[in-house]
Amino acid sequence: MPSDAVLYQAAALCLTYPDDDLVARLPLLRQAAPQLRAFTDHAALTPPGELAAHYVEIFRRGNRHSLYLSRWHDGDTPRRGAPVARFRDLYRRHGLECSGAELPDFLPAVLEFTARTGDTSLLTEHRDGLERLRTRLAGCGTPYAGVLDAVCATLPAVPRPGTEHGTGERTSVRPARPSG
Repeated sequence: MPSDAVLYQAAALCLTYPDDDLVARLPLLRQAAPQLRAFTDHAALTPPGELAAHYVEIFRRGNRHSLYLSRWHDGDTPRRGAPVARFRDLYRRHGLECSGAELPDFLPAVLEFTARTGDTSLLTEHRDGLERLRTRLAGCGTPYAGVLDAVCATLPAVPRPGTEHGTGERTSVRPARPSG
């Protein structure tokens, strides 16, 4: 298991619909995953109805803040079926099933999978979508942005076009100059 397993599990809980179970777990989440403290403190101080309404406002407004990772790559099109099936197949290879009403590319499900298996491939593969989601959440000032900040901080950097290894420096290959 990666050392970030507790963070991934806590982030999965923070990114699901806020019910009484989440509210009851906030003290434990705050202690277990200090990287999420800004969110857990906010959630603890916000009335449950207001917290639920904010979740719906942020995540149920179409695809602008979608928690379904394949939508960031394929949009909400029929093409999305194959990637979703790939998530399900990977879960099965690890002996897990995606249960409930959510699809296997639902970010909380992916985070829980990662916490249980230590396999960060889905998060790494969808890093670009996670960064875009993080940026949009930060842009609207929601505390959920801090949850994405913490998750993204555990992943390797995304190389930018025209750069090598995400350093921001352009690279080129030149023949060596003959010496002397």
